[in-house]
Parts: sequence; structure tokens; C-alpha cells
Amino acid sequence: MRFLFYSHDGLGLGHTRRNLAVAAALTELEPQAAVLIATGVQPITYLGVPRNVGILKLPGIQKLDNEAYAGRDLPISLTDHLVVRSAVLRAAVESFRPDVLLADKHPFGVGDELVPALEVVRGSGGRTVLGLRDILDDRETVLEEWGRRNFPNRVPMYFDRVLVYGERSIFDPIDEYEFPPLLADKTFFCGYVLNRTRREWRATDALPELPFDRPTVLATAGGGKDGVQLLRCFLNAASGAGWNAIVVSGPETSERDRKALGAHAREAGAMFRSFQPGLSEWFERVDALVSMGGYNTIVEALATGTPTVCVPRVVPRFEQLLRARTFERLGLLQVLEPDRLNPLGLRREIEAALSCSRKDLKQRARAAVDFDGAHSAARHLIRLAARTNATVGRRAASIVPGVA
Repeated sequence: MRFLFYSHDGLGLGHTRRNLAVAAALTELEPQAAVLIATGVQPITYLGVPRNVGILKLPGIQKLDNEAYAGRDLPISLTDHLVVRSAVLRAAVESFRPDVLLADKHPFGVGDELVPALEVVRGSGGRTVLGLRDILDDRETVLEEWGRRNFPNRVPMYFDRVLVYGERSIFDPIDEYEFPPLLADKTFFCGYVLNRTRREWRATDALPELPFDRPTVLATAGGGKDGVQLLRCFLNAASGAGWNAIVVSGPETSERDRKALGAHAREAGAMFRSFQPGLSEWFERVDALVSMGGYNTIVEALATGTPTVCVPRVVPRFEQLLRARTFERLGLLQVLEPDRLNPLGLRREIEAALSCSRKDLKQRARAAVDFDGAHSAARHLIRLAARTNATVGRRAASIVPGVA
């Protein structure tokens, strides 16, 4: 079985990390499966690539605002970026011949760059799947964006199945975003995708040596593209506090901000790292976490019962704020909204989090949340691939023309 996963990745690492989690579950369930992940993320090998998974590197793009992108590295226009990316994706489908193509969040890619690849897959008898995190944005924005692009009608035409990485009882995009009947009929809820991949332990994976008689608080801004203000506030809150402080800025933090944060951390008596492979493995070893509201970070924190103070992003989307409020209502984390962010308020929230019982939080999360989304999604993909191979002799087409 062959699978091609597509991540547009204009901002952060979340889409690729989710795809890696699903790929790991898929190759665990189907050891002979081959998964090719097409992504523009630069440091993807540091995220941990499962066995039987290959990476197709696309020219990177970056998100400037909702629906506004620019090239990341190459000094060429966005139009030229998308022409190259679209050609690479189509060529990959034609040569790799996936049984199933999985697109993450953007059904047709930036500027419809994925459409030619989708048409090749469907024309050759393959199956296509759209994977969506449960919360996309506020209702009005999604209805406007999807309506303008005619997604409610186009998605059922191009995709055989829609997988929602969440639970309908916690957040229902079918109702919230008014999926029409044909789209709703193709939509299945998988539970939350938790990346369970464990890298081979290295000396650099250990927590920094800190005073053991004080609790330790970790602050992370995910990929680090837009979390500098939160980390600065955290370092101000940590100065003179009764707990150890660790800051991990993220691989996408600019060099200028990275240097400034490092200097600030030294002044505050905090430990600083720009990037930490397998960072989520630290969640179980620290006493509290301060983070933004990214899907992967929040799910990993909930699964480990880590007391969490969430300061969600609200620009360019409200998705993180909606997620944070949703899990706060379930009593699983604390939310400090960005317009109330200040060092004194953040310190109070951190001290409240340090008083929480990790055992109670973990039990509460396990009772309320299904964390088996990666395996559930993988089972959907495997069943679709099996149907593809049962109805079409697609592997026979791999014989090189002219070779007996």
C-alpha cells in the first residue's frame, strides 16, 4: 500500500507533525506500507520520521495573513512558487502512484496547487481523503472563506472521505460550519491525534540540571514564528519566582529574537534552548507548562496530565482561542487570553497551575478525550487503500514500459 500525505505548512509545524503521527500509526498497523509526505517544513528530520516514511521537500512558503502567502527562501514570486510546487506534487503522484492521497486542512492547497495531483489520483482509481483538525476558525470566517471558494460543494466532488481529528461531542464542525448533507455523509470523527513516536534517547534529550527542591516550569511557543511576546512575558514572570524556568523558543524564531531571548533568559536565571527535538517528552518531567494553543501541544499536554497555562494566538485566526476555551470548559487547562497577558497575571496563573494534581488532570483528560486519533485515521486510510487495490490493478501499472 502506498500513501501520499500533503501539508501546505505556511505557518508553524502543526500540520506536518500531525501527518507524522498518522504515518507512524499507519506503518505500525501495516508494516509494508510506504508513506511519502510532501511538505515545505525545513527541519522536518528533527521532528522524528517514522520507518517506511519518505519526505518530499516542497519549496517553502510562509503565511502572512489569512489566505495571504509569500515564498520563504527562493527570490521568486508566489505564483512561481505555486507553479513549481504543483508540478512537483503532480509528478510525485504520477511516479509514486499512491493508493490514497491525504490532504491536511487545505483541501486543494494554496492557490489550488494540489488540484492537478488530486485529479491524477482519482483518474487512476486511487482514493482521496481530507484531514481536518476539529476547529478551523470562528464560524463566520469559515463560512465566508469556504463559501467563497465553494468548498462545501467542491470537497465532496474531489474527496472520498473527510477525517476530523477530534470528537463530535467536544466540538462539532459539521454543525458549526454548516456542512451540507453530501459533505456531512463523508465526514468521520477519529478522536484527537497524539504523536506517540519516541525517538532514540540522546544525552541532549535530558532536562537541564536545575535545583531539585523547586518546581520546574517550561514555556514553549511551538514552531516559534509568533510567540516571542509570550516568552518575554514568561521570562519577566520567572525573574525572582520560586520555580525553575525553561524556555524553548522554536526552530522558526528569527535569529534576532533568538539572541534577545537567550540574553533575557540569562538575566532572569532561566534556561534557554532555541529548539528541542522530542520536546513533548519533557511535558511529563516538568511541573507546569506555559504554551500557546496549538493543536499538537495542547493534545500532548492533556494526555500527560501536565498542568497548563494556555495563552492562545488570536491572529491571524481565532482557532487557538476557541480550542483553549473548549478545553478550559472541560477543566483541563487554564486560559490567559492575550489581551490580559502581563508578567504578574502570568505568574499568578503559573502558581495556580503548580497547585494542580497531575494525577487528577490526567484521569480527567483520559475520561473526557479520545487520544487514539492517529490509529483511527490510519485504519480509515488502510481500508480505503485495500478497496483501491481490490478494484484496480494499480500495482501492475508499475511495470516499466518496454521492459519484459
